[in-house]
Amino acid sequence: MSYILSTGIQTADYHYTQSEIQKLVHRVFPMSNHEKNRLMPIFEHADIERRQLSAELSWYEKGHSLKESNELYHASALRYCAQAIRKCLSSQEFLTQAIDPNLIDHMIVVSSTGILTPTLDAYLIDELGCKQSIKRTPIFGLGCAGGTSAIAKAHEYLQGAKKSNVLVVCVELCSLTFQPNDSSVSNFVGTALFGDGASAVLMAGEASPLVGRQTATVPKIEHVSTRTKPQSQSVMGWKVVNTGFEVVFNKSIPNLVRNFWFVHVQDFLQQMDWDIEQLPFLVAHPGGKKVLEAYEDVWNLPKSALDFSKNILRGHGNMSSPTVHFVLEQAMKSNPDRKTRSIMASLGPGFTSELVSLEWS
Repeated sequence: MSYILSTGIQTADYHYTQSEIQKLVHRVFPMSNHEKNRLMPIFEHADIERRQLSAELSWYEKGHSLKESNELYHASALRYCAQAIRKCLSSQEFLTQAIDPNLIDHMIVVSSTGILTPTLDAYLIDELGCKQSIKRTPIFGLGCAGGTSAIAKAHEYLQGAKKSNVLVVCVELCSLTFQPNDSSVSNFVGTALFGDGASAVLMAGEASPLVGRQTATVPKIEHVSTRTKPQSQSVMGWKVVNTGFEVVFNKSIPNLVRNFWFVHVQDFLQQMDWDIEQLPFLVAHPGGKKVLEAYEDVWNLPKSALDFSKNILRGHGNMSSPTVHFVLEQAMKSNPDRKTRSIMASLGPGFTSELVSLEWS
């Protein structure tokens, strides 16, 4: 088993209402006014009130080269990650005392919205003053599934390194991928959903000396599961072009939740001998309003089961991989009773479903 000991989140610098972003898109999007007016209800029905972006709105009014976008990604992503990590390691809400970065044995960094070599973890090790022997695992391309996938990978590592501690870091600057000359519906939908942010999660093996430094109950992980649908690479992802990343969305995603994801969760629950009725809430990545509605429909969940996910979607939009950690932090701050059970769930490019069992201990 492994434990989630603390979390830290960091939003991007510029805060805007959904209506402010909507007005910008109406002004600059490369469609006829008739087409834009037909699609504008996507903004109004997304159940998003505010989002945080890495640049001022005026930045998005003109096109940028991949070099320009990537330079902004490098500077901002590094800063947001460092801020999230410091919050995670010094959280008075979760920890009885701050954790020295030198106690981190392995850093897993997930990001799919920028390209760096060396990767962000190399810069973060210097920024934080981590030990030279720290292990590095950078992960690119998991998209919205990355937050849960990285937790699962950290758990699997800790099964063979029970005294170790892992720092999982996610950062996505989705807004920097906006293509003002891309008239696709996918690009339009992305502008109505995506925001920017970073997260950090501290995990420990069952024999780690850090276990026991918590102020309240913490999630214990015993089971993880991944399932990838064959021949589904076109469902979501990026198309790399000269000006950066063009978003790919397929309208089949809610239907995939209703069949592919449902079967995966069903099998996962049977493996653990759990019932969905035992789970008062899910730590579910809020990909969008329709995805959350599909979650509710397939399991006939009470509306309250996804309150944490809805709150994050409303206040931040879909930030891709870090978003599920924002949900996790809300769940942990609610201080669940011992033996409370839940599932962390994310869907992403592949088309892949990632699941992690959580039981508060």
